[in-house]
Amino acid sequence: MIDKQAVWPTMAADEGSQVTMGEQGERPTVVVVGGGYGGMTVAKALDETAAVVLVEPRDEFMHNIAALRALVDPSWLPRIFFPYAGLLENGRVVRDRAVLVEPGRVVTASGDEISADFVVLASGSTYPFPAKTDLADAGQAVEQIRTTHRALSQADRVLLVGAGPVGIELAGEIRAVWPDKAIVLMDERPDVLSGPFMPELRAELSRQLEALGVELVLGSPLVEPPPTEPGHLGTFTVSTRSGSELTADLWFRCYGVVPNSDYLGDALIPARGADGFVEVGPTLQVRGQTTVFALGDLSTADAKMAGFARRQAAIVAANITTLASGGGELVDYEPVGPAIAVPVGPSGGAGQFPGQDEIVGPEVIADVKGRDMMVEPFAELFGLAVAGGE
Repeated sequence: MIDKQAVWPTMAADEGSQVTMGEQGERPTVVVVGGGYGGMTVAKALDETAAVVLVEPRDEFMHNIAALRALVDPSWLPRIFFPYAGLLENGRVVRDRAVLVEPGRVVTASGDEISADFVVLASGSTYPFPAKTDLADAGQAVEQIRTTHRALSQADRVLLVGAGPVGIELAGEIRAVWPDKAIVLMDERPDVLSGPFMPELRAELSRQLEALGVELVLGSPLVEPPPTEPGHLGTFTVSTRSGSELTADLWFRCYGVVPNSDYLGDALIPARGADGFVEVGPTLQVRGQTTVFALGDLSTADAKMAGFARRQAAIVAANITTLASGGGELVDYEPVGPAIAVPVGPSGGAGQFPGQDEIVGPEVIADVKGRDMMVEPFAELFGLAVAGGE
């Protein structure tokens, strides 16, 4: 049996996250902006020792790690949505969107102003559906996934634009359910999985995809995007600049991380880069600030992965505890380095883990992520048992 905490950082996120506040009388108010992987983790960690207010527009947490599995197999839908009402025992969840955040206060779209001793920016990023959804209502999100599943089931040929982790994983998920669909995975880059990863990892993922009959079209961009909306049926033909013609009945955009940082007030704007990401120091405090922290996809701390966000949440919780207790040495966040687990269906995939000189193969990836998509640990955080299929 694989020790998941030893080989994959997402499973070690809770280590050290339960912190103890010093005796200083009234508990500090910590406002967490965003209830994604990092935000909900830091809110949970401080729930017993601080007055936590989680500002989140969604009614339920969506376990995005398993979103693509739920797209091809809707029986997974009950397992990937968790009501925020079950997250905190002492703190409160404000279902609203932050429109202005400054040191000491958060203003919501409804006009409420929440005073804060500490603010944690954890609003994450947007990413094209189906990896993420922009719908705040879980019921609507479920119907969006079901509708797209029906369209996908009727398509004979599928085009995936973007051969990063999402594109690779989606190709594997589609193939696991529909063995006979034609799947084209294309990217303007010359290889799959761009980024600081071993060449052996790219080669292994390409080998597995090709063995499954996924056609790889790499090294040239599309002349024009497909004429239909992503996830909608409608046969089309597009061309790459190198002259390849690609015909499909449906396509998905599998690239495009955009940080959610448009709510920053004047005092925080200097830390926001031209790309929208928020610069933080080693202690995860926003540049130029002592009581405002940022983590996860929004920040410049590390790669944009759920596991890294949860590790950062533990550091933020510990440093807020230290500051609220009257001082002491703050803890630095140590970037993990290149690490990734890319499933190719429930039993395939490959990955690169910290401290290992060789890539890991399908058996490890299936055990760490591919078979259960890490559902159980997140369900437990929300006080729920893992739901069964339909």
